[in-house]
Amino acid sequence: MRRLLVTGGNGSLGRRVMARAAAAGWDAVGTYLSVPAATATVRLDIRDPGDVRRVIAEVAPDAIVHAAAGRDRNDWAATADGAANVAVAAAGIRLVHVSSDAIFSGRLGEYDEDALPDPVYAYGAAKAAAETAVRAVAPGAAVVRTSLILGDGRGAHEVLTHDLIAGRVRGALFTDEVRKPVHVDDLADALLELAAGDYAGVLNVAGADAVSRYELGVLVAVRDGLDPATTPAASLATLGLSRPPDLRLLTGRARKVLSTRLRGATEFVRPV
Repeated sequence: MRRLLVTGGNGSLGRRVMARAAAAGWDAVGTYLSVPAATATVRLDIRDPGDVRRVIAEVAPDAIVHAAAGRDRNDWAATADGAANVAVAAAGIRLVHVSSDAIFSGRLGEYDEDALPDPVYAYGAAKAAAETAVRAVAPGAAVVRTSLILGDGRGAHEVLTHDLIAGRVRGALFTDEVRKPVHVDDLADALLELAAGDYAGVLNVAGADAVSRYELGVLVAVRDGLDPATTPAASLATLGLSRPPDLRLLTGRARKVLSTRLRGATEFVRPV
């Protein structure tokens, strides 16, 4: 049985990778930093190079899916340095690194695998640095750029939509901030497929549909039985915010490389 190490095994994505890995016949081991879980039983601080080396040596995985990042979006040590620590310690081991569309400014709209990072805020810069480190240290690794992750009700955008409609937080969903959301199960399956293969380099793994954050919020509201008319809306342009407006990851290469079908949000975010 192949052994898989999943960093961040107690996170939203990590939990699904662990579950799908077990179903696919992997002997999956998940890590956590603060709180252990059924899917994460090995403590690992990715900011500590020695700790990373120790855990990888003890687990002795055939492949690693690096899904862990900082506890907040400004944690450079975990997001950027942590990825470098994993890549260095994983020498000779198949590595799949999870990156993000946040590495781009959104000025171009469409981005293929050859697009160069031009982040406009701290999290995007940390993810871009992580990519650079992984590709330099482990050129045989798969670097997976993805988008908003949802589908099981616990994705960040799903939670935010509920909180905004309930008035638990202030704010709005932007009508001019476009992404290509991916279902967490589709992403997990793609990561496992790559972990079992030999694809090297960047691969965009995102959903088929380009939708605004507001449109996505409306889809979530309808699916979950909330009143979509109460979804608060705003515009980046009107507010003058410097957030990436249009991050459409082109997925033509993924359709050729992967057998996993990447569904669009209008298909998977709907009432059951």
